[in-house]
Amino acid sequence: MRSRFPALLVFLLAGCSSNLPQSFQKPSSPSAPTPTPVPVVSVTGPSQVRLGGSGQYSAASGVIWSVNTITGGNASIGLISASGMYSPSSTIVPGHAITIAAATVAKPVVSSSLSVQVLNVLPVLSSGSVTQAAPGTSFSLDVRGAGFLLTSQLLAASANVATTFVSSTELQSTISVAPGTTTLNIGVLNPNAAQSLPVSKTLAVQAIPSVSLTQAARLLDQTTFGPTLSAISNVQKIGIAAYLAQQFAAPTTRMPAIGNPPVATCPDATYRCAQSSFWKNALTANDQLRQRVAFAFSEMFVVSTDMVNARTIPSYHNLLADDAFGNFRQVIHDVATSAAMGEYLNMLDSDRAPAGQIANENFARELMQLFTTGLVQINTEGQPELNAQQLPQPVFTETEVQASARALTGWTYANPTGGVPTSFPNGIPNFDQPMRAIEVSHDTSAKILLDGVTLPPGQTAEADLAGVIDSIFNHPNVGPFVCRQLIQHLVTSNPSPAYVGRVSAVFADDGAGVRGDMKAVIAAILNDAEARAADTNPAEDGGHLREPILYFTGILRALQSTNTNSQGRYDMATSYTAPLGETPYGAESVFNFFPPNYVIPGTSINAPEFAQENTAAAMIRLNLADSIVRNHLTSFSIDMSQTSVLGKIASATGNAGVDSANLVNALDILFTHAQMPAAMKAAIVAHVTQLPVIGQRVRVATWLVISSNFYQIEH
Repeated sequence: MRSRFPALLVFLLAGCSSNLPQSFQKPSSPSAPTPTPVPVVSVTGPSQVRLGGSGQYSAASGVIWSVNTITGGNASIGLISASGMYSPSSTIVPGHAITIAAATVAKPVVSSSLSVQVLNVLPVLSSGSVTQAAPGTSFSLDVRGAGFLLTSQLLAASANVATTFVSSTELQSTISVAPGTTTLNIGVLNPNAAQSLPVSKTLAVQAIPSVSLTQAARLLDQTTFGPTLSAISNVQKIGIAAYLAQQFAAPTTRMPAIGNPPVATCPDATYRCAQSSFWKNALTANDQLRQRVAFAFSEMFVVSTDMVNARTIPSYHNLLADDAFGNFRQVIHDVATSAAMGEYLNMLDSDRAPAGQIANENFARELMQLFTTGLVQINTEGQPELNAQQLPQPVFTETEVQASARALTGWTYANPTGGVPTSFPNGIPNFDQPMRAIEVSHDTSAKILLDGVTLPPGQTAEADLAGVIDSIFNHPNVGPFVCRQLIQHLVTSNPSPAYVGRVSAVFADDGAGVRGDMKAVIAAILNDAEARAADTNPAEDGGHLREPILYFTGILRALQSTNTNSQGRYDMATSYTAPLGETPYGAESVFNFFPPNYVIPGTSINAPEFAQENTAAAMIRLNLADSIVRNHLTSFSIDMSQTSVLGKIASATGNAGVDSANLVNALDILFTHAQMPAAMKAAIVAHVTQLPVIGQRVRVATWLVISSNFYQIEH
């Protein structure tokens, strides 16, 4: 029994254990906790991002974004937002790549990353131009667009060219273009911009237009002191536009100061020094257009050695030449403050007037009447504006003249260093620098100027001067008044109203919103259809009588005269134009050698230079022509032999040697734009053929051409 009980007990316990109270059950061993899932992070998004753009990246939720291990990135490598938006920096990062990573917040060691290329912006081309830069095949390339970099590369016809970065919207280069090319494929490459091809644009290149002898010679007659064979060849080679660009870029050939006492080369009279410099520039300077415009200005803003010390002339001429291609407002300012004009028209040492008296009106009146606006209101074509009674209307009143005179008081010579002197008037002349103002001698009362412009009381002399200039410069008369006179001096005595209107429109706005841009005005004058009409049709009306200075310089330049004065002086030229009534800066009055509105008696033809012409003057010109062809000029030598410029042209125009027909053809090129009437040419050939000596043929044929009306009147 005892042996069976334990076994039975074990059996019973085993069978009933499931029904036992819990307190009697055998405790079970504890189970392991369920493991937390390991997060999976995978960064996705674009593999390339461009400067100026952005890239959106994604990963598991609850991540921290970084760029190159820097949480959120920074300004030098780019920034990434909490939502995964990456924005590159403003410049390319080293290696052109960054790493964008995302790490979990709960377990930062768990992360993922993506390598991203950071690329330059793609350039955009919107426009471009190719213009002649120099004679031959050199052109300036200018490309406009967006996204340009300091390291951008221009391509022309698929070839890399030297590139100048102007801005993010402009690139430039100087390129070679084969003659006759009409289009160029221009491209731009930004380094590491992942461009398979350059951003390209087809740009038209204007081939240099053919320029005839006539076109070249006529243009030079209008822009120089006389055409030369080399100048004609240059214009034919490079074209009219490039020639004008050359002249606009040429630096000023300046007159040297005369000094006190005068330099040894002109001990007899200071005006001879000034005149010598003028003639030398006219005959030899490279900046012919600038000197020609300065000459025109000198006959519009007249000063004369008849009334001023000639030592003022070099600085005055230089300012006119310096301002020739600047802005007309600057011309007015520099003329007004010049010692030459100050002395000539009495603005110099004009003191504020005592109560009840008026300041000197001379300059204030002529500044408007003769220099800028004229006396009557005119329209944009230079024609008088009439009132209801069909009468012209005055531009200014006497009261406005007096107000301007008061505004221009207080100016005197600068001290020797160009500064403000200590006394008024300054008794020590300074002819080489602008006048300076002494404020205690300036009238500070209020002034009402042209068209009601009001200057408040208490202003300085400089402020009042600026107010006077602005009131004049902005007056609508100025453009047509000034442009008409410039056309008369350069192209034709009697321009049509439409011609004046087209040029004055450019004066009002050069296309870039600038008023008074003289370079644009001069280009408009010379390129106008009316200026160029006689290039192809010599029957066109126009032109003007060559005034004495232009007549003389035109012949000397064409025949390649040389200066023979032992001291290099050119002032002897004055002795040949003085009998004709004209010397450099030697007008008898402020009205110039001839008024711009002179009409030939008995006609309706406006022809200013004919105011100098009479029977005596006509005979003097014939005698001057004779002295030239006989080589009888003092200080100048002219070669009239077979080896001269005439001989060379004559030999090149057909048969060998200097036969009469070739000779007259040569003269036709140099003096009459290759437009000499056939009857005139035949008559000269027939006459000189009878002369047995070649030298005599050259002299007589030349005299017949330069004394003819066809040369004396520039067509």
